[in-house]
Amino acid sequence: MGTYAGRLVTVVEDEHTIREAICFALAGDGYRTEAFDDGMTAWEAFERALPDLVVLDIGIPRLDGLGLCRRLRSRSETLPIIFVTSREEEFDRVLGLEIGADDYLCKPFSMRELMARIKVLLRRATLVDGAGRQPEDRATIAGDLTLDPLRLSAAWKGTPVPLTVTEFLLLSALARRPGVVKTRDQLMDDTYPDRVSVSDRTIDSHVKRIRRKFESLDRTFAAIEGVYGAGYRFIAPE
Repeated sequence: MGTYAGRLVTVVEDEHTIREAICFALAGDGYRTEAFDDGMTAWEAFERALPDLVVLDIGIPRLDGLGLCRRLRSRSETLPIIFVTSREEEFDRVLGLEIGADDYLCKPFSMRELMARIKVLLRRATLVDGAGRQPEDRATIAGDLTLDPLRLSAAWKGTPVPLTVTEFLLLSALARRPGVVKTRDQLMDDTYPDRVSVSDRTIDSHVKRIRRKFESLDRTFAAIEGVYGAGYRFIAPE
């Protein structure tokens, strides 16, 4: 059984096969599960009690994933929420709305990867108050960048930058060793516990999104440098 056995994870997904597969994988890791195939029925359950984490499809009927996420955030700012989506562009739009999801996965996705993301978010929820801290839980400071691995939060010159779990892990891998070039292959190892269906272009796409987020706060942002034919490195002042 996993470290977080007994935690309640709610799956809101209208595709029966995917919903059942996620619940089966969760049960195999010792989680308690509940599942709904539409947003309104899920919301009625959430009004009674919130779970420990929600896996939420965007395109569900009656109340879509965007609306349900907004309602959940009105009840809790810290409840871990993972979106699953058929199109990555669809989630870019969600991020633009800043409705508060913690991470996302595009279909088709690996169950091993989903389980790993769930563990990361539950660990954050458990340790955010400081219990059971490990040396690797200390904040990383690289120039104007500050990364908090417990809260999975990033700040640039003191201003928070909203990142998904995937983006946070990739940026952390670069910022922990400023100036050191990390290949795309190394970054995939750092960012994805399961390499199924992950390509070099996936890393490039994440880097582009991270840059856009920082550039929206600071037009001069140039701390993530691409090294032709090699990979990426984080540049921080001495």
